[in-house]
Amino acid sequence: MTTEPRGKTILVIEDDDEIRKFAARVLELEGYSVVAAADGRGGLSLAREHRPALVLLDLSLPDIGGWEVLQEIKANPELSSTPVVVFTASAESSLKERAQSEGAAGYLVKPLSSASLREEVARVLRAGV
Repeated sequence: MTTEPRGKTILVIEDDDEIRKFAARVLELEGYSVVAAADGRGGLSLAREHRPALVLLDLSLPDIGGWEVLQEIKANPELSSTPVVVFTASAESSLKERAQSEGAAGYLVKPLSSASLREEVARVLRAGV
């Protein structure tokens, strides 16, 4: 492992059960504590409650969109320094640029591989962004 994950909590906000469980399992095997939400409102509530070391955020959510969740996290003084890695099925460079301009620390394209997920989370936590 390239980081010291013990004690670090990662919040996964993803409406697809399989992807959410996959991401949680990969991160738990790396030693992270994982909390998860199936929608944006639940994710924001968990973010305020748990103050995670990192948020993994799907952009397509059933209630409020991932963009709005990202904006709310970055606008909240207690959460604004929390790194957010967005993930989506779109590899469009314009979406990646928008995510970065709105404060995302990373961008992953679905389908996720366990290696890309582990590497991106470790990179972002190492960078402290």
